[in-house]
Amino acid sequence: MARKHRAELERVNAVSDEAAAYIADALMELALEFENSHYSQIRRHYEAIAPNEPDADPRQLDLFPKRSPRNPGF
Repeated sequence: MARKHRAELERVNAVSDEAAAYIADALMELALEFENSHYSQIRRHYEAIAPNEPDADPRQLDLFPKRSPRNPGF
């Protein structure tokens, strides 16, 4: 019985490949437009919830060594 119901829902929600591509493109454009217009708010939110210090992963290579305040060259 559940299989029949699922199949009916899939037919009702079915769209062509072309329609799915157009819908995906439209949603991506909308998301990018929203992110561009609200970027500072989104960034402030993520900065507010981010931990002060990132988790130190011993497997992570140190690609950018920390500069000492006395010797800004390196």
